[in-house]
Amino acid sequence: MKKNIKTINQWLLPILIVTIGIFLSPLTSHAEGEENSDVAGATGFTYSITFPDNQIQKDLGYFKLQMNPGQNQQISIALSNPGTEKVTIDVKLNGAKTNQNGVIEYGESTIENDPSLQFDFTDVVTGPESVELAPGETKNLDLTIQMPETGFDGVLAGGIQLMRADQNGTTSNEGGSKIINQYAYVVGVVLQESENPLTPDLELNSVKAGQSNYRNAIFVNFSNVIAAYLDDMTVEVQITAKGKDTVLYDRKQTAMRMAPNSFIDFPVSMNGERMVAGDYVANILVTSGDKKWAWTEDFKISDEDANKFNERDVGLVQEKGLDWKLILLIVAGVLAIIIIIFIIIMILRKNKQKKELALKKERRKKKKTGSSNGKSSK
Repeated sequence: MKKNIKTINQWLLPILIVTIGIFLSPLTSHAEGEENSDVAGATGFTYSITFPDNQIQKDLGYFKLQMNPGQNQQISIALSNPGTEKVTIDVKLNGAKTNQNGVIEYGESTIENDPSLQFDFTDVVTGPESVELAPGETKNLDLTIQMPETGFDGVLAGGIQLMRADQNGTTSNEGGSKIINQYAYVVGVVLQESENPLTPDLELNSVKAGQSNYRNAIFVNFSNVIAAYLDDMTVEVQITAKGKDTVLYDRKQTAMRMAPNSFIDFPVSMNGERMVAGDYVANILVTSGDKKWAWTEDFKISDEDANKFNERDVGLVQEKGLDWKLILLIVAGVLAIIIIIFIIIMILRKNKQKKELALKKERRKKKKTGSSNGKSSK
């Protein structure tokens, strides 16, 4: 078991967590053409946006463009290097996704596209993978938007991530983990062809066992299947054993958002408990304004999954440091050794007593023999 704990410390704790500072998204605002005031301290460069004529709102810090089917357009971001060394800026284009906490991510992400997504942002918006800036140089990053020939209602959303290449970042040690902080700018892009209002709609995909941050959890996966943002969302989940009313695990979270045509993997913690195989029921309620979605979903945890996740749960592995079987074996071994030592001591004592008794008898014999010899001589 000590070997297991040692392995956890070697492989889980040194995981490098890359923290990306998102300074710009469709939730923030900067004036048109305003240069970002980072003074290039953390990133090594600055940027400014020049909005095109079809920008819907000029006081936003991101692109929100009115487009037409099949339209081809170029947008630009001015990048500046105020330093004395050459800077290479990596450019990554990402579709908007929804993370487990109900926060929309416009930067690089491992979250997959939802099946309801009709047009991928990375197919519509293209550009160079990197830009090099000489000391003191300012250069435009030109990106091309090629709208699909097929028209659509709603919005297509994503982000342009700008990050200095070969960034060492700042390092800190927290709780035995090494954390590397790397910084990037993310400029949001929202494209629309019409302002027709869309009715929000959610679809439940699955409920299944899994792990969140290496701890046992139940994941409720559902999708926003409409090409529109879903705001002010509240999610409530209760997990019960099938056929019983007692709530085993529950979670409620408010003020959540979902990106257009994206899914969320909503985790319900098992509170550090061991995962037990069996049949369960998830009661799910999602609300947004006056809209409600309620689902009751049966799901099963197999013996294989329960064993697998219990072996990987960091909290359970640490608790296993007290292996009662091992402790009982150690106690039994110690008792056996004590008993053996006690028996040996008793045997030695008996042997010693026998020897002492034999010596005493011999001395008495000698005394009797001596006294008899004395009387005879007289």
